[in-house]
Amino acid sequence: LSELAAPRVARAIEDSVIGAESGGLYPAIWIEGASCTGCTESFAQVDAPDPATVVLEMVSLNYCETLSAAAGWSMEEAKAQTIEAGNYILIYEGAVLEGWNGEALRVANEPGTDHLVHAAENANAVVALGSCAVNGGWMGANPNSAGALGVQQYLKKQGIDTPVINIPGCPPHPDWIVGTIGLGLQALATNTLGLLVKQGLDANGRPKAFYKNVHMNCPHLSAFEAGHMVKTMSDKDGCRFSMGCKGPRSACDSFERKWNNGVNWCVNNATCIGCTSPTFPDGQSPFYVN
Repeated sequence: LSELAAPRVARAIEDSVIGAESGGLYPAIWIEGASCTGCTESFAQVDAPDPATVVLEMVSLNYCETLSAAAGWSMEEAKAQTIEAGNYILIYEGAVLEGWNGEALRVANEPGTDHLVHAAENANAVVALGSCAVNGGWMGANPNSAGALGVQQYLKKQGIDTPVINIPGCPPHPDWIVGTIGLGLQALATNTLGLLVKQGLDANGRPKAFYKNVHMNCPHLSAFEAGHMVKTMSDKDGCRFSMGCKGPRSACDSFERKWNNGVNWCVNNATCIGCTSPTFPDGQSPFYVN
């Protein structure tokens, strides 16, 4: 961050709830499970608001392995203080690893599963960020020797009923991440979180605002209906279903939102691999066919 950001950092620290009972910004904890950090990388590309605005002015990001300036013991203490104070939102990125009694992933000398349970029990809401956090994703692919599964499934097994909002994608679009955080904060502020979960999410727990059937909204839909299929990945015209496109079984709004500040989206250059599907990745393979 530039020197110009220093006053904003100072204000964020003053407004946070670290070590206090309340503060001017809503506290958030961002925990990494078994992941590649691709969801955080995607978040870092958000344009409006920019990442600094989100973590300094929208929320008090009290814990995040990747984005926090602190590290080690002091950061773990900040997380513990936030959990004790309560009234926060939990963002969980990556799969939950049940393998070897949770010892497949250890953080700060504790099983990774314990970190999730401790944070989720006292949270007002949980955002499962990315396909790995939603259903195990790549970590849960066959043979899944580490016992990877999604956050919602694991919390249900533990008897924890904290509301979970799923944001699948490999990675999710940055707008979905920030938009969902905004929706959650608004619902918490207006005491309408139950209504958001009941009416604003689809059957898979995804925000309806961002997850729409790719196939039915694809610009190549007319080519599909006419049976005009591409023969190679370099063909510009025609439907990509013949090349393994999983659009009919996937949902997102990249067809209108696009990536990299509206530059492009997956099906323009390749095929949809169904990364937002509950059965990703095993149920969506093979991604490409001859």
